[in-house]
Amino acid sequence: MARKDPYRGFRFRVEIGGDDKAGFREVSGLDSSTDPIDYREGNQKGATTTHKLSGLNKYSNITLKQGVTDDISLWKWRKDIVDGKQKDARKDISIILMDIEGNDAARWNITDAWPTKWTGPTFNATANEVAIDTLELAHEGCLREK
Repeated sequence: MARKDPYRGFRFRVEIGGDDKAGFREVSGLDSSTDPIDYREGNQKGATTTHKLSGLNKYSNITLKQGVTDDISLWKWRKDIVDGKQKDARKDISIILMDIEGNDAARWNITDAWPTKWTGPTFNATANEVAIDTLELAHEGCLREK
């Protein structure tokens, strides 16, 4: 049985609405949980425990961090939400992890994402860091391929 090394977390790309978006510094918030529901059957005499049933599925917001460039497509996407143009604002997102050769190794498909929060860069005249925009996305599902 051949040993498989884990993939590195720094080789990834993001597709938004089918278009590759380059230059993301960080993607976080890939998270899913299901609330347990306690259920006790009424006809069990002397039952001292409950059954655990699965309840609602929840997905955390996904956070994208990107260096500020002249591409303002993500800003326009957020502005559509602010302006009440929510009908066409939801997009499917894919976060793709790549292997050392640059081939797709794993893919997380996010459904019906929309920008719920934008945070602009911090400016400091004595620093030399890249200016970073942060976009937080609400969504309705996450599935892993590969």
